[in-house]
Amino acid sequence: MPGRPCDLLLTGARVIDPETGLDDVRSVGITGGTITSITTARETVPPAGVVRDVAGLALAPGFIDLHSHAQTLTGLRLQAMDGVTTALELEAGVLPVEAAYARAEAEGRPVNFGFSASWTDARMHVLDGVPLDATGSLDTFGRYQRMPNWRGPAGGRDVARILALLEEAVAAGAVGIGVLVGYAPDSGRAEYFRLAGLAARLGVPTFTHTRFISTEEPGTSLEGALEVIAAAAGTGAHMHMCHVNSTSTRMIDEVAAAVEEARRTGVRVSTEAYPYGAGATVIGAAFLAPESLHRLGIGPPQLTYLATGERIVDADRLTELRETDPGGEVVVHFLDEDDPADLAVLERSFTLPDTAIATDAMPLVGPGGTPAGDPWPVPPELVTHPRSAGSYARTLRWLVRERGLLSLTEAVRRSSLLPAQILEAAVPAMRRKGRVQVGADADLVVFDPDTVTDRATYARVAPSTGFRHVLVGGVPVVRDGELLTGALPGRPIRSGAR
Repeated sequence: MPGRPCDLLLTGARVIDPETGLDDVRSVGITGGTITSITTARETVPPAGVVRDVAGLALAPGFIDLHSHAQTLTGLRLQAMDGVTTALELEAGVLPVEAAYARAEAEGRPVNFGFSASWTDARMHVLDGVPLDATGSLDTFGRYQRMPNWRGPAGGRDVARILALLEEAVAAGAVGIGVLVGYAPDSGRAEYFRLAGLAARLGVPTFTHTRFISTEEPGTSLEGALEVIAAAAGTGAHMHMCHVNSTSTRMIDEVAAAVEEARRTGVRVSTEAYPYGAGATVIGAAFLAPESLHRLGIGPPQLTYLATGERIVDADRLTELRETDPGGEVVVHFLDEDDPADLAVLERSFTLPDTAIATDAMPLVGPGGTPAGDPWPVPPELVTHPRSAGSYARTLRWLVRERGLLSLTEAVRRSSLLPAQILEAAVPAMRRKGRVQVGADADLVVFDPDTVTDRATYARVAPSTGFRHVLVGGVPVVRDGELLTGALPGRPIRSGAR
């Protein structure tokens, strides 16, 4: 007997559900934003308002990005073209979160969205009087890089005020606490530990850009990772380490060993990585000071200033740009992707078990650093780090198809189910995402595993190809490989800690 009618039926796909291990041909029915049927070839499919034949393609849970600074229409559209159905700003976060959610809902978003409570914003506000504007933009973050106090230690009363702001934000639905301690390396260790204790009490994760990026003692990447692990062990908090690839670089083996042993003993530490050898940030960041670059194993020529496209020639030019445009975006070539030894270091970031794929997607930059706006298609004069447009396609092309370091199912798991599981204790909505099961949210991606590929480069932004259909809450955002610009079905993702 045919089942109840559904709105949309996707027939004949290779369905991959990483939670149950399903990897077989099925037809998937969707009604009202929920998966309502999954049938085999021998079973009768339900009648449907729309039927799409997706035979020969993979159907998987939509990808959940824990780390996206690209919270604009164009930025999120690029991510949708890369298979993303949920893009969260968790590393940096925003304050106040109520205003950030209200703005995103009023403007509309093509994918689901959410924000953590920003420790950096709270410090800038308490220690330097910076207004809280809820944009979470790198422009705002960069503009106040040179304020005198927020990077340093805070007194007891100020720490209490900082933590109070964060607690208020979590009560308002913030998805945990974002901690850019790597941008405030002189802040107190005791404050970081108290922050972890707050997160443990509230039942939410923290998302940390670790304090150090270096192979030189003191202050190595390992020391930065150990601070996170110690805070998790000492408080019981769930501590998430952002972009373990770029903060660990050539110490990835030591960091991975520490994380694995901590997990073995029950310490709640989770990790993420993106598949590129270069990072990106604001040029005014503390760790990009000319006198600090040697600790990263690089020099000024390994920095590309996106406003002009120039490789920074020397320390004098770097100093000038840090003074005149501290919020300017730069690509930082920590590792040389053309060097087999460096590429092997990057690959080892993905051999660490249970490391989620996340993008660290960045905003687009116009010529001379002008605002990019929200054009579509993306014009060639706009630039950003390629991870903003191609991280998931690159994972499927490079790590799965070409290198065989991950199976297709494992890559899907790290892109969907694993990030959902990282959040679901604090975020009830995540228990319905990252899965292809009856009753789960119809956040789905349909792609060709043999042809999916990234097209974005360090010189030019371009959307990925091979993702045929992307559905958010059952609503097509990408259809037949084309973005539907009028589709804005994204919903807010909030913690359940209120």
